[in-house]
Amino acid sequence: MFDFALFGSVFVTLFVIMDPPGTTPIFLALTSGRPVKVQRRMAWQATLVALGVIAVFGLAGRQILDYLGVSLPALMVAGGLLLLLIALDLLTGKSDEPSQTKDVNVALVPLGMPLLAGPGAIVTVILAVQRADGPWEHTAVWSAIAVMHLVLWLTLRYSLLIIRIIKDGGVVLVTRLSGMLLSAIAVQQIANGIQGFITGTT
Repeated sequence: MFDFALFGSVFVTLFVIMDPPGTTPIFLALTSGRPVKVQRRMAWQATLVALGVIAVFGLAGRQILDYLGVSLPALMVAGGLLLLLIALDLLTGKSDEPSQTKDVNVALVPLGMPLLAGPGAIVTVILAVQRADGPWEHTAVWSAIAVMHLVLWLTLRYSLLIIRIIKDGGVVLVTRLSGMLLSAIAVQQIANGIQGFITGTT
């Protein structure tokens, strides 16, 4: 039978880690100034990129990392450093410059990877798939992943209504707040990675 307990456990864990409500202001800041159609396209592109990355690591994550000789803490630190660079751009206002973001598809990086499909989500999926026993448990895990990304897309898609309300001045404020939030996420991710090195987590 379908394992609803496992489904709920994986879904809740991914929801907390990927944090759709917390990602919303960062998404709005990175996509501001673009046509609505482009923003909507970026919403599903970011979701698909995240789903693709999660699926690949769910299927062969441990093998990929072992082949490259990369530990999970190293992955966390690398992802944290990349997010920190994006956060600094948001805080200093560099993301407002057309040359910085207008010609770059932020739905791929940093939204899809590593913000949504970050080390935390990747590790969660790798462990969940490894621990799943039998077809029903595997179905529960992958169903939770699929539903999580559906929720993520709906959150990003309808968050665009906020931009119409807060206007340009509000977008600037959201951008700065997003920079602070993202920098905190990045530092925590780096700290977790360093802690993993110290404790010997692999």
